Amino acid sequence: GCGACVVLISKYDRQRKQVEDFAVSSCLTLLYSLDGCSITTTEGLGNCKDGFHSIHERFAGFHASQCGYCTPGMCMSLFSSLVNADKSSRPDPAPGFSKLTVSEAESAIAGNLCRCTGYRPIVDVCKSFAQDVDMEDLGLNSFWRKGEGADVKKLPMYIPNEICTFPDFLRCYSSGPPLVNTSTFENKISRKDQWFTPSSMVELTNIMESMTEKMELVAGNTSSGVFKRMRYFHHYIDLTHIPELLRIRRDDYGIEFGATVTISKVIDTLLGEEMVLGSERGLVFRKIANHLNKVASKYVRNTASLGGNLIMAQRKQFPSDIATVLLGVGSCIKLQTSTGQLTLSLEEFLEMPPCSCNMILVSVHIPICTQEKSINNGIIHRRNAKEPKLIFETYRAAPRPHGNAIAYLNAAFLVEVSNDKLSGDVVPERLRLVFGAYGTKHAVRATKVEEFLAGRILTPPALLEAIQLLQKIVVPEAGTPFPAYRSSLAASFLFAFLHPLVKGLEGPKWNIGSNRCCDGTNTDAPFCDFGTKCSNYSRSNNSQPELSMNLDNGRTSSTKSPYEHIERVNVMSGRQVMDIHNDCYAIGEPTKKVGAELQAS
Repeated sequence: GCGACVVLISKYDRQRKQVEDFAVSSCLTLLYSLDGCSITTTEGLGNCKDGFHSIHERFAGFHASQCGYCTPGMCMSLFSSLVNADKSSRPDPAPGFSKLTVSEAESAIAGNLCRCTGYRPIVDVCKSFAQDVDMEDLGLNSFWRKGEGADVKKLPMYIPNEICTFPDFLRCYSSGPPLVNTSTFENKISRKDQWFTPSSMVELTNIMESMTEKMELVAGNTSSGVFKRMRYFHHYIDLTHIPELLRIRRDDYGIEFGATVTISKVIDTLLGEEMVLGSERGLVFRKIANHLNKVASKYVRNTASLGGNLIMAQRKQFPSDIATVLLGVGSCIKLQTSTGQLTLSLEEFLEMPPCSCNMILVSVHIPICTQEKSINNGIIHRRNAKEPKLIFETYRAAPRPHGNAIAYLNAAFLVEVSNDKLSGDVVPERLRLVFGAYGTKHAVRATKVEEFLAGRILTPPALLEAIQLLQKIVVPEAGTPFPAYRSSLAASFLFAFLHPLVKGLEGPKWNIGSNRCCDGTNTDAPFCDFGTKCSNYSRSNNSQPELSMNLDNGRTSSTKSPYEHIERVNVMSGRQVMDIHNDCYAIGEPTKKVGAELQAS
């Protein structure tokens, strides 16, 4: 989505007994799914009659609106971030600021597309609300002149919790049963349509069995932004009130997500679990979450469901990043059929015939992958500390590498490595090499490459042979755009993943179990391959391969990082330098666009 129609949805969470606020695309949201919710639009923040909100005024003052088409959505995406940041337990900021951080402010409008203004002034607006912002880093604006000094007191004052997003009277209704269990309404051509809101799997099954016509199962309805509806349905069943489909359950082997859990909640849960498990044991969860952050945009992920994404991949051949990544770690699913529940590996699920409308995806299980546990055909095996260690990485290449674009190709690689007893060289033992979105029906494992590499000491000839074998497997179907590019991406990703393990190849090496290079420098930087900036190519966590480490004793090499010569640049900086004089008055005077606040609201 473009993000121009973003609004804020507020709903009462009955389990946690608190209000949730999140941004959504109004063009993808079905009205009946908002039963019991509160909707805040940009007009609700402020308008020409009641006065403009500080967001509107700062958009105008920082010259962040031109045609104005995208501005209302930008305002609501920023407002959503402000609301959720201010609900956090962080210390109260200075007056005029929010609890938002600069990094959160920069990502607040991620996914909102602008074609004329340019993102620097828009990001300046977002950062002006951040409690840790460098005011001198903000760009040209109409609030202070050059040399006067930047001061938050000169900005329109931001007052936290000024806008009530969820009226008290809705709490009474939302704390009870759903307001709409079975709703019947007349459409424009006088035919009766029905909206069902089942509250259990039994009720869902009874409704589906009673249907004599085609029906549409809906959760977030975001698939309508990808696949145009070619037919009209008269019966809709909302799956978002069924506890079994909303459950998040943890055990010793991983996390099980209900099928209608939103992608945003999956990301938050994985990152939270990574904090509980630690940086090493939770590394795979963190990398999955980082990759999922590039799926669609925040306001789409807030309503898009995990199960819905996998159903699109299985039934409609959607080029899903989620299917690729979860197949890479050996996830399993539970499927409800007319004869009962089935537990299948994700690989089996993707390869089976397209699911009928009577099949319900119940849950998805993402396993814990650590050096103590490994994956083999969807089954988790416990391992001791002396056995092979795991390396996991995901990749994608897309028109917009930071997300909100379907990938040309995505990949997920999981490998267990150990040292050869005689030579000490690194040997891959078990591998899962998964590729998707390259013009195939669904994500697939490169099993022939896995079998070829398993147990083999990696040498340059062996790596070359593996890549040549891969190029015979990753072949886009006829009619796929840029087939040669997609095939070359697959070879590039496999090389990028394996070359640090290859004996005799110069370059950065993997540092097993560490997040830093052996010389102590941090590798989190938007660069790849010796200082070349990433463009269409993107690693899942924007980090670099790390230097070599012996798997047995942890001794590091003395090789210096190849990235130490690169100057780190804040690409989102709003700092501008220009001479201001009176030769061409009034150029240089702080002037804002007339009516910009009205556009924003």
